[in-house]
This record gives sequence, structure tokens and C-alpha cells, in this order.
Amino acid sequence: MNDFAQPRIGDNVILNRTRLGQYVHLADDAILEEVEMGDYSYTAGHNQIFYATLGKFVSIASYARINPGNHPTYQRIAQHHFTYRASEYGLGEDDEAFFDWRREHHVTVGHDVWIGHNAILMPGVSIGNGAVIGSAAVVTKNVEPYAIVAGVAAKKIGMRFDDALIERIERSQWWHWDHQTLQERLADFSDINAFAEKYL
Repeated sequence: MNDFAQPRIGDNVILNRTRLGQYVHLADDAILEEVEMGDYSYTAGHNQIFYATLGKFVSIASYARINPGNHPTYQRIAQHHFTYRASEYGLGEDDEAFFDWRREHHVTVGHDVWIGHNAILMPGVSIGNGAVIGSAAVVTKNVEPYAIVAGVAAKKIGMRFDDALIERIERSQWWHWDHQTLQERLADFSDINAFAEKYL
């Protein structure tokens, strides 16, 4: 593996039971817990990602959060986390069942997804390949491949490509090309028509 292929990890990054692919870059001030991140994916800084699988070429802007914790608003008298993080306050043992619920609501992000600044992907959602999550969007439902969503709660505002082109891109699975192939075909990624003629 060459030096570029090694994950680049910034300052103050915490990784717990996390697996990183090749060419991954994690900028400063991030927490990843029980995460699998595919090749070439990156975070831009100040990110929190829990219990998630991220595809290849995922672009995650600053302050985006994936699978954040929810306070027990309706389930307990107190919604403060002393009721499930009791050990931090010397009150007893942590409530592991509370954290297991979050694990069971795993988030899945496809390949070549762009997640904008301050966006939040709520527990249990799946994001299709090529989707765009707008800045400050709160995603509470699954997002179809190549859809553009924005808002609180996030709604579809458009599609990146028409159905015919999406089908051809999905069939190509370019995100699985090896590094040398990507290098050889790099210029074609800047021209949709050229790319489509050659590879789709």
C-alpha cells in the first residue's frame, strides 16, 4: 500500500471499533464509533458518526452528524442523559439497552454521496448512491439514489440525473474501479457525455 492509500487522520479524532478504507481522510475534531468507511471517503472536520456504514467516495462536510443520540423524551421522567450514562455521574451503571437501540438503527450511506454542512442523518435511515444532502438538512427518511434533499425534515427537491443515466451509472459501478483505472480515466469524470460514451 502506498503512502497516499494510508488513512490520513487529523488532530483530536477518536475512533472506536471503526474500520477505514484506503485513501480515507478524517479532518480534525471527529468521533467515529462502530463505523465502516469506504475507500476515498472523507470528513471535513467537527463530525460525529455513530453506528453507520459509509460507502466509497462519500464527502462529509463540517459539523455533519450521522446517527446522533436521542434523549428519552417520552420514555422516562427525566430526559437528561444521567439516566442512561449513570457512570459519568457516579450514580451507577450505564443503561446498555439504551445504546443497543441506537446500534439496531444503523445508518447506511451509499457510494458517492455528498452530505452538506451541519446536516444530520437520523437513526435508521439509508441514503442511496449519488445522493446529495443539503446543508443543515435533517434526514428522517430514506433517500433514493441520486436524489437531492434539503430542509427540516428533509424533502426531495430534485434529481441529479434522469432515470436512464442513473441506471447506466449504477450499472457501471465506477466506485469499484481500482486506483490505476481511476487515475487513467480521471479527465473523463469532468465530462458527463464523454464518460457516458466510454464507460456507460
